[in-house]
Amino acid sequence: MERLPANPNSFGARIKRERVSYLMLAPYFTLFFLFTVLPVLISVFFSFTYFDMHSLPQFIGWGNYSKLLLEDDLFITALRNTLVLAVVTGPVSYILCVLFAWIINEFRGFTRALLTLVFYAPSISGQAFLIWSIILTGDRYGFLNGVLMQFGFIQEAILWMRTEKYVLPVLIVVQLWLSLGTGFLAFIAGLQTVDKTLYEAAAIDGVSNRWQELWFITLPSIRPQLMFGAIMQITQSFAIADVSLFLAGNPSVNNSGATIVTHLLDYGGIRFEMGYASAIATVLFIMMVGTNKAVQKLLRRIGE
Repeated sequence: MERLPANPNSFGARIKRERVSYLMLAPYFTLFFLFTVLPVLISVFFSFTYFDMHSLPQFIGWGNYSKLLLEDDLFITALRNTLVLAVVTGPVSYILCVLFAWIINEFRGFTRALLTLVFYAPSISGQAFLIWSIILTGDRYGFLNGVLMQFGFIQEAILWMRTEKYVLPVLIVVQLWLSLGTGFLAFIAGLQTVDKTLYEAAAIDGVSNRWQELWFITLPSIRPQLMFGAIMQITQSFAIADVSLFLAGNPSVNNSGATIVTHLLDYGGIRFEMGYASAIATVLFIMMVGTNKAVQKLLRRIGE
């Protein structure tokens, strides 16, 4: 019987043909699988169990998810706060990153480097929360209270992070300030690689102003950076925790600063109910992946 020739596009054939490349990727893939993929799979498994780290996991099916979605009022509050923070800080921060990067890229040399540092510095500053805690100090010596009292907007000091109605707006402002980071830097790098001849060709084809250049030339040319920035912004906006823990505390006033991640840290890091914490993490993971897919689909339409 005549043997059929091997398919050159099969997975095995590609591995054999590009074996050196796959060999070079093997260390990264191994580490990625061990420290990213495997922990996610283990977390999903634990989400269907009762596991308190003192005894073996006990399979309880959908019990954790039922409790999480139907009985846990604090999770619903944390979910609402997280969605508000994500809907406001995610898109606004993303748009600001693109606009600031586009504007700063118009400068040259030292000026551009200095402005890039100014906008990127808050995201890497270890004293960012300390600065905001001084600004928001709840007495007349706090910077914000002092300014508002000096100009007559308020008559007495406000306990900003101990007053429920102010907690979430303050967290939104601080998170916006902190989020001009990695995505912004990626956009700056991407803008410097755009082929300048594209603008000349676009001018011949009828592109007549900077906004048309931005939409039809610049943004499509940096689509990979836009995708990367979107992933970073989605991750940051859904994973807000440090700013809430440091400024509002845990628990915050009437849980006004609670987020899904602070709720996760409560059950996973304090109560050690790892099965329930894994269920929270799984729900958050599904939300992130779903939002990421929707945003990427939207970004593919840029320039159409």
